[in-house]
Amino acid sequence: MPSLVRAASIVAGAALLLLAPVARAAPAAGGYAALGDSYSSGVGAGGYLADSGDCKRSANAYPSLWHLAHAATEFAFAACSGATTAQVRDRQLSVLNAGTTLVTISVGGNDIGFSDAIETCVLGTDEDCTDAVAKATTYTRDRLPADLDATYAQIHHRAPNARLVVLGYPRLFELGGCFPGLSEAKRRVLDRAADFLADTTAGRAGANRAEFADVRGHFAGHGVCASDEWIHGVTLPLDESYHPTRTGHAKGYLPALTGVAP
Repeated sequence: MPSLVRAASIVAGAALLLLAPVARAAPAAGGYAALGDSYSSGVGAGGYLADSGDCKRSANAYPSLWHLAHAATEFAFAACSGATTAQVRDRQLSVLNAGTTLVTISVGGNDIGFSDAIETCVLGTDEDCTDAVAKATTYTRDRLPADLDATYAQIHHRAPNARLVVLGYPRLFELGGCFPGLSEAKRRVLDRAADFLADTTAGRAGANRAEFADVRGHFAGHGVCASDEWIHGVTLPLDESYHPTRTGHAKGYLPALTGVAP
């Protein structure tokens, strides 16, 4: 069992998973626009851009890496740690215009309260974890589809000539032995919730003229508790906990994107 100090640190890490403040990005005249939450801004990948503040946009994040390989394309990097679907609509879409040719986005994890579920799983019993994840799954089923539909519709309205690529979330955990760490039962239920979130997101992307880039296959064997982890467990800084590492963006997210948008 972790000490009280360790437990407090884990709770803080889980609570900060996707909840940093959201800031605005300057408009760009077309090209590629990267929207979304911390999984798109690159929290956990290091190399944060000086002008990104609490959004923690990383030079090692998959949008930066894709742009590096397409340097002639103008780039608007608006993704921000903590963004919900409503915050994307309110604070990030100003970078889009009729000249935008590609938009990428990952969003939804904050809407369903996934960080709260992780916090409960870290400190609670297996039963507590199951109940908390069920709450997040209920939101995913009952409310998230409308949140995503509204977001994708506004992106298409603002950028009518752009391809929209929606990137999902990986499973966070590997199963089997893992010490110290969450029980296998907790990891299993969290991974099932991640699958349901990814499948729901893929369905809404397909219904809204968007392409879905599934990252789960790319991260398979590299979650928390793997011998070669591409996702942080509890780490310092705490807000990087349960986020992809620099390698996760380069070998997980970027290949998923380039498989859809070479």
